[in-house]
Amino acid sequence: MNLQEDTIKSNSVAIMDGHSESIPTQKEQTLSDSTNLKTHSHLNSEATTAELSTASASENLETISSINTESPVKPDRSPELDGATEGLTAEEPKAVPLSVPNVTATLAPADQLWSTSRDKAVKLRMEGSGPASETPVTIHQMFLETVKKYGNKPALLSKEEGQWVTLTWTQYYEQCRASAKSFLKLGLERYHGVGILGFNSPEWFISDVGCILAGGLATGIYTTNSPEACEYVAANCEANVLVVENQKQLDKIMQVKDQLPHLKAIVQYKGELQQKLPFLYTWKEFMKLGEDVPDEQLNAVIDSLRANECCTLIYTSGTTGNPKGVMLSHDNLMWTSRSALTVANIKHGEEVVVSYLPLSHVAAQMFDMWMCIAFGLTTYFAEPDALKGSLVNTLKEARPTCFMGVPRVWEKMQERMRAVGAKASPMRKRVADWAKSIGLQYNYSAMNGENLVPWGFMLANNLVFKKVRDALGLDRCRICFTGAAPITKHTLEYFMSLNIPLMELYGMSESSGPHSISHNEEYRILSCGKVMAGCKTKLDNPDKDGNGEICFWGRHVFMGYLNSPDKTAEAIDQDGWLHSGDLGKHDQHNFLYITGRIKELIITAGGENIPPVPIEEAVKSEVSIISNAMLIGDKLKFLSMLLTLKCVVDDNGDPTDELSPEALDFCQQNGITATKVSQIIANKEPAIYRAIQEGMERVNARATSNAQRVQKWVILERDFSVGGGELGPTMKLRRPIVVKMYQEKIDEMYAVA
Repeated sequence: MNLQEDTIKSNSVAIMDGHSESIPTQKEQTLSDSTNLKTHSHLNSEATTAELSTASASENLETISSINTESPVKPDRSPELDGATEGLTAEEPKAVPLSVPNVTATLAPADQLWSTSRDKAVKLRMEGSGPASETPVTIHQMFLETVKKYGNKPALLSKEEGQWVTLTWTQYYEQCRASAKSFLKLGLERYHGVGILGFNSPEWFISDVGCILAGGLATGIYTTNSPEACEYVAANCEANVLVVENQKQLDKIMQVKDQLPHLKAIVQYKGELQQKLPFLYTWKEFMKLGEDVPDEQLNAVIDSLRANECCTLIYTSGTTGNPKGVMLSHDNLMWTSRSALTVANIKHGEEVVVSYLPLSHVAAQMFDMWMCIAFGLTTYFAEPDALKGSLVNTLKEARPTCFMGVPRVWEKMQERMRAVGAKASPMRKRVADWAKSIGLQYNYSAMNGENLVPWGFMLANNLVFKKVRDALGLDRCRICFTGAAPITKHTLEYFMSLNIPLMELYGMSESSGPHSISHNEEYRILSCGKVMAGCKTKLDNPDKDGNGEICFWGRHVFMGYLNSPDKTAEAIDQDGWLHSGDLGKHDQHNFLYITGRIKELIITAGGENIPPVPIEEAVKSEVSIISNAMLIGDKLKFLSMLLTLKCVVDDNGDPTDELSPEALDFCQQNGITATKVSQIIANKEPAIYRAIQEGMERVNARATSNAQRVQKWVILERDFSVGGGELGPTMKLRRPIVVKMYQEKIDEMYAVA
């Protein structure tokens, strides 16, 4: 037994040792396993052990109408939310019985910190005190707490025919129960998958939670996946049911369904079915399927759920082989949600968020779905073309109070604002530049804890900052997050100058999302914050500068990779630490900085280790017309770089040949008449090539050694994109794929040498 486990044992909290027992808090009585399994106490009651032991689930049903819904403080919210629940009488909440569990969660027997079997529980990394000692709960228990507190408040808002439609927390819970019954009716087996393939919507959430309540494993599938990639995930999770958005996604599944022996049914949640087949259901048909499934049958399944068992699978993007199924438990999701939101000072029942990033990715699923269930937040759903330009419209209507963006989203906002700024009059430009210098000065002061408000700040705020926030729909936003990929200092400072500081998060699928968090009261530029309370960071094998592999410990660490013991053993060491594969270091205030990725490190033919991201970011900030830059040089004699130019993106999010407004502005300033990327490459436009070369030389001048200087570069014909395959679903660069795609161009740069 390692030291960590020994400590936990001695602290008398129950890390399972082969027999099931409860994890009591100091004030709670320990209940026997059989008592916990059978019992539901009222959420607002103080039942004695004797009362609990005699009350079965069926005897202790409580209807939604009798839930104590004390109104918390009303949030300041948009007009769309005011009166959002009006007109809901057409679908009055039915008195669906709620089985309310007693607050002490039951854990399944477990003797290891990891598992690769879908039905095998794990020991929890609990501590004797502090945040890591909190009582484990299932998703259902947490959901019920939120329904009790915020039953009639808006939970989910989505647009139908141009109008916002609201589901309250009570209605959301009822629909999750209804979907759970329908999954049972369709023959969903315990620990089998329900694959969900589509854009963010209430149906996505309801399918996911309903699957978990019915004892299945909720599994998001990327909408950009090929039919073969969908087949791999569905087969790996042994999906009994697949829920798809529309005909486009259904067509992919129809191509591969004969290779999926576990598949029993397919549900389509948007639009009418274009063909009638016995295993195909519309959303409406699906939701009615389970009407005759008794509450007692569903309650029995819910009662059998255990906080240390798997309920969700997150599939990694699979850039170096088949994707791996990251197994997350109820405790992973619920404990991490509560811890992250507490650190970030998010207010219970008051916040509004917008859901638009892929829910098959851990960041979006955590932020949009689980954190909202944990703290009673309101979720607005963006339109499917959010990342093609409509996101700002949703933001203006929803006016979120906290917002999460990946770096590419912030970069796109920056590009659009700069393009607008480029067309402004000289006077307006001078005012904007002055305001931004004040904004940057103030935010650096606030970041360092000095809070010195420079002269003119209030004027700058009224003339510029408020207008920018209004234009972006971020006028109520108290905290803006960025995560899932590296962000440049250039972009961070741009938003700081507009008084919109971005808070970096860091984590991975294998840590249920966040591990370290920045927030308004505690952040540093280019740092991804401090480790979440209740978790630990270890830097493995640090070098002379303190850079080591970042390793995680805490209740957010995943269970294991489904059916992959070898890969799990690579990720989690014998002592239970999760190895991230990222390199990082701490500053004197314990802020964490990511300095590279072990797998991404370029090792030149001369044996020099070079992290590519800092060099790529330096080039992009030196030359404003460059959109993407990727460093090449692994096992080669010198470094080279693939570059793309900023261009207009079409309605499908794919890059066109037309230069972006910012690039056109650059061309006009340099007397260049070209308007297309292809024209610049065909003519080897001297002013553009000279500007890039001069920028490259400025970056090289700051290099720490000759080996870190970029000696050659080439401009590619089209920008990187998700559709093109160069970027993953969260816009992260897929390096091995880019190398394969542009191998000829790379060979040409090294052939002449």
